Amino acid sequence: MEMSAPSVSIKLSYREALKQSLRDALKNDDRVFLMGEDVGRYGGAFAVSKGLLQEFGADRIMDVPLSESGFVGAGIGAALNGMRPIVEIMTVNFSLLAFDQIANNAATLLHMSGGQLNVPVVIRMSCGIGRQLAAQHSHSWEPLFAHIPGLKVLSIGTHEDARLMLLTALKEPDPVIIFEYTAMLNLEGEVPTDTISVDSIYAKVRRTGKDISIITYGAGVYKSLAAAAELAQIGVEAEVIDLRVLRPLDEKTIVASVTKTHRALLVEDACQSISVSSEVSARIMEKCFYELDAPVLRLCGVEVPIPYPKHLEDACIPQKEQIVTVAKKIVCHD
Repeated sequence: MEMSAPSVSIKLSYREALKQSLRDALKNDDRVFLMGEDVGRYGGAFAVSKGLLQEFGADRIMDVPLSESGFVGAGIGAALNGMRPIVEIMTVNFSLLAFDQIANNAATLLHMSGGQLNVPVVIRMSCGIGRQLAAQHSHSWEPLFAHIPGLKVLSIGTHEDARLMLLTALKEPDPVIIFEYTAMLNLEGEVPTDTISVDSIYAKVRRTGKDISIITYGAGVYKSLAAAAELAQIGVEAEVIDLRVLRPLDEKTIVASVTKTHRALLVEDACQSISVSSEVSARIMEKCFYELDAPVLRLCGVEVPIPYPKHLEDACIPQKEQIVTVAKKIVCHD
């Protein structure tokens, strides 16, 4: 019996993994094009699209005017007419300028047309905290988009997903929002060299454990994995769940993990009030309350506009040391 060759991996930065995913998408389908502010000649605000203009030309890598509502609307129109646009919004804060197009057009047209109009647009945006970009260029507003019916909302918390998730998103018949994380751009990690298919349906168990479930997404994934490694040194085996898909939530994976560990700590950079963690906590209480040995706890961002100074910025979001401390308290019933 012939054995398949094992998958080979290489080390790439998160930024380079995102760039390679864009390059593959453009090579694989002539209908795909990238449009956004400074994505062409400048190479992207965070250098993710650097060099793609020279490789694919101005018809495929389009610099646009500084009008989020205008170019997101153009992307929706292109998708309605059979193209596969990738629309880049420079930061999540600027997405509010296009919120009308996203929430009132892209998310609703399939329903309002009685199923006749699909909108296969992928909207990427840089998100999160950790680059000293202050209040108007930071924040984690994933919960705003996860609230909207008609959207699929993806969070890229690992290098593997940075390399492969875009290719999956472009196969979706309806609008997809992809959150990428500026704090992770220079972080290096292992990615497969072959463009294997990844799903955009399920959460993923990034580390197995039996004592507590740490449920997170985005920039919280690697911090939670580092915390789990530290907890293992004192005999606490934490299971780390990367939600990956914020809408629709993979309830089955969440419930299975909590049913096994009987404890849950929810970690995210977004503010605690009306957050993704709020929804996950509610579903745990509804679906597996009697499996819990301790209250569900949330470790989320501080409810303030993000400050500029580095020490205050760090204090606004969960860090590895806090995850370790709170997890120990839950396990020890402290």
